[in-house]
Amino acid sequence: MISRESIALEYQKIQDEICSGLEALDGRARFEEEVWEREGGGGGRTRIIQKGEVLEKGGVNFSAVYGKLPEPVKQSFKVEDDDFFATGVSIVIHPNHPLVPIIHMNIRYFEMNEDLRWFGGGIDLTPHYVFEDDARFFHNSLKNVCDKFNKNFYSKFKTWADNYFFIKHRNETRGIGGIFYDRLNPASAEIGWPEIFEFSKAVGRSFVPIYTELVNKNRYDVFTEEQKQWQYQRRSRYVEFNLVYDAGTKFGLETNGRIESILMSLPPQANWEYNYQPAAGSEEEKTLSLLKKGIDWA
Repeated sequence: MISRESIALEYQKIQDEICSGLEALDGRARFEEEVWEREGGGGGRTRIIQKGEVLEKGGVNFSAVYGKLPEPVKQSFKVEDDDFFATGVSIVIHPNHPLVPIIHMNIRYFEMNEDLRWFGGGIDLTPHYVFEDDARFFHNSLKNVCDKFNKNFYSKFKTWADNYFFIKHRNETRGIGGIFYDRLNPASAEIGWPEIFEFSKAVGRSFVPIYTELVNKNRYDVFTEEQKQWQYQRRSRYVEFNLVYDAGTKFGLETNGRIESILMSLPPQANWEYNYQPAAGSEEEKTLSLLKKGIDWA
């Protein structure tokens, strides 16, 4: 098995690569870095980009933390031991353009002992407006990554993402999904630890080329004030999911994580218009009709 130290080192390299790629994509903004330590063990590098040419706010965070699991997390994991180690890279990007999508990615490794360890992660897209060609490109790109390791990965992880990124109280998905996986080990993945680690890195390194394609397709299009207001409305749904349902946010808060790093996923501005109803036949109504589980984009 690859050591936890080598996993953390590779994740740091991926963080560096993604930050360089996003700076090149934006063309103006640069990341600011905060190096932090966690009370109880470990720390990380928070990198934030703001007020860019197209990237209004984004974070590319690396962490490697260890210590004792809080009692609620122990009960959730159904374990007796409480020593843990966790490392990963987490990304959320909020563009300033309503025709450019929000994107999220996470790759992570968790370990308690020799027998209890796994990889998790995924990548998903939250367009303010769903363009079907973009959705197909996004999902086919992820399918190509998955198929290199296990032909069953994409179908399984796409369904997992549909179910996970679902806003129950709105009865809609957060976006068009993507892939999501957790507790991936040789028994569940049907491949060995080295191959699972390679898959995790491949997911991480798919981020820049995929998002570069999606951003450049629409970043120069003219948009209206009405489309901007719709963007703020869709951002509010993103906030609701992250604060109510997101497991990573809950884990970070319950393990005494760094608050600014945990909540960097929230947009700089979001609106909650009371009982908003899109006009019949509008692009906004079409987008809502496509925020559903089970759409076969690939």
